[in-house]
Amino acid sequence: MKYAVLLRGVNVGGKNKISMSVLKSSLEEADFKDVVTLLNSGNVVISHSSSNKKQIAKKIENLLTQNFTFDSELIKVLVLNSDELEAVIKNAPAHFGSQPEKYHSDVVYLIDVDTEEAFKIFNINPEVDSVWKGDGVIYFQRLSEKRTKSKLSRIISTPIYKSMTIRTWNTTVKLLDLLTA
Repeated sequence: MKYAVLLRGVNVGGKNKISMSVLKSSLEEADFKDVVTLLNSGNVVISHSSSNKKQIAKKIENLLTQNFTFDSELIKVLVLNSDELEAVIKNAPAHFGSQPEKYHSDVVYLIDVDTEEAFKIFNINPEVDSVWKGDGVIYFQRLSEKRTKSKLSRIISTPIYKSMTIRTWNTTVKLLDLLTA
């Protein structure tokens, strides 16, 4: 089966640096097939014989912490199949991501945290930010011309942020394209 793998805390803010080619090689050595990386921020598409996504995530987390020098508290892995990633796109709010010249649109993926609980930390600036609940995700959009006034960055200081990983809408769409190719 093919999966999209989102690595939380890799190559962000100068921490937990890893080359995507080294990551690809490490995954291939660990018996993952058809490994493709996207960008330099921990987006991977893999094939694996197991249908247990939690087991796959744990295997990748162990591989990362054993083979690389990371702040392991930051590293988490989310594994999604094509149906789940397709649902993230299909169930997005109307017009979400359709005006990239006007809005920055991000999908906040939740890892082992409930949507209701996570949603509580999103204190928005109504002049700039819009936020919606999804199934296992939170959709966050901010007006590009006023993005410095957005309150998205405030969630980073919360403990629950360690159970989230953020991808742009464009990256989310590209991952599905790779997954279904």
